[in-house]
Amino acid sequence: MTDPTAGTTAETTLHVGGASPYDVVVGSDLARHLPAMVGSAAERVALVVDTRLQPFADDLVDTLADREVLVFAVPEGEECKSVEVAAEIWNALGDEGFTRSDAIVTLGGGATTDLGGFVAATWLRGVRVVHVPTTLLAMVDAAVGGKTAVNTEAGKNLVGAFHEPAGVLCDLSYLRTLAGEELVSGLAEVIKCGFVADPEILRLAESLEPGSLSVDDPVLRELVERAIRVKVEVVVDDLRETGGRDGHPGREVLNYGHTLGHAVERVSGYTIRHGEAVALGCVYVAELARLEGRIGPELVQRHRDVFGRFGLPTAMSGPTFEDLHELMRVDKKARGSQLRFVVLDDVARPAVLAGPSEEHLRAAYDALQLEDGGQAPA
Repeated sequence: MTDPTAGTTAETTLHVGGASPYDVVVGSDLARHLPAMVGSAAERVALVVDTRLQPFADDLVDTLADREVLVFAVPEGEECKSVEVAAEIWNALGDEGFTRSDAIVTLGGGATTDLGGFVAATWLRGVRVVHVPTTLLAMVDAAVGGKTAVNTEAGKNLVGAFHEPAGVLCDLSYLRTLAGEELVSGLAEVIKCGFVADPEILRLAESLEPGSLSVDDPVLRELVERAIRVKVEVVVDDLRETGGRDGHPGREVLNYGHTLGHAVERVSGYTIRHGEAVALGCVYVAELARLEGRIGPELVQRHRDVFGRFGLPTAMSGPTFEDLHELMRVDKKARGSQLRFVVLDDVARPAVLAGPSEEHLRAAYDALQLEDGGQAPA
């Protein structure tokens, strides 16, 4: 595994306002900020770490040398996001006398962040948590905004809580630990932010040469910071996803592409990466918006082009419409029996489409099938 501490960059601090304000620091070699974010009151710190990243936990433990640090290595990926894994940590925290003034730190990707945040939200009805995301996906999505969750047999992220972190350290040097396909998967969430809020993200993504994508590329860093800013602005205005203003979907906008995306992940047994599923979901809702007369075919094609140029899937085969439709019906965004989708009226003009016809849902699904010339999941 490559040493993630190689290389340095200047730091950027993005402030998240609201009732529980905190900072998101972007840069490299950021461990020194951890003690202040954890807080002086914490005598014990639980470090929830992806088992693959245990070799890198020592740096964080060393920065917390004046505290008792309990290290919990959890399974990689979605496998860790279960009530059973959460219960193991709860029981250990109880055995160690973990109090309300103590803190939790997460080190890992989006799944580890979701799990650790959920444990922090539920232990003693809420303890301090600091996220150290190690994937692009986690930096621009899971670590910011206070959504926490575990999965159940019924679906993804159906059991969770809102619990904002005390701080987030987006150490870009950790991106060196990622395989190329994992870095690309995270780009899907960045590109999503471009479609719903920041057209400059799309322009930058379209200017990148996919074959030379590098962690050291300043354009990649700008993409990361822009995507985080999009999320910060939305979250500050609508933390608990109760709705935006002036027709804007509010925080729900961040779910662009996720209704179908989560269904694709679930039906695949989570063998498809989250970003790949989101790319498919974004193309799907673009097709749906076209069928509803909200956008033209050229914007649908732009979805296919910008996701496809990085090797993200824009077409699929395998799951039937019935399989996916049933899973979408239990999506968190559904209201009663009515499906809801975030769609576009144009780039950076998102809206909610409630209760589309099954005819259009099926036609958008048909447009995703491989015979239409799209790119299949890797």
